[in-house]
Amino acid sequence: MKIYIESLSFKTIVGLLDFERVTPQELIVDVEIDYSYNNEFINYAEVAQEIENFIQKKQFLLLEDALLQTSKHLYKKFPTMQTLFLKLTKPSILPHCKVALSETFVFHS
Repeated sequence: MKIYIESLSFKTIVGLLDFERVTPQELIVDVEIDYSYNNEFINYAEVAQEIENFIQKKQFLLLEDALLQTSKHLYKKFPTMQTLFLKLTKPSILPHCKVALSETFVFHS
């Protein structure tokens, strides 16, 4: 099975710049989760809420750290995941483009 969560959007403190540390900015998260369904499912609403709560609580300086730590957190909560794709987008940090960072994490071979 594959779960897609597209354009999960919320405001949070994320970034290195002074104004990013005091003013929440929009963050967009895209997720793909592969898992084996054996009468046990992963609740996509719970995944979305976990991501939002975790990132807002941690207030990351770097998107790299947000990706790595969020993946570890999700795997602890949902250990049946086989692979996880995370993409974090900051749509408003630069005036003429969106910037993003992504990674695919493999938990089971």
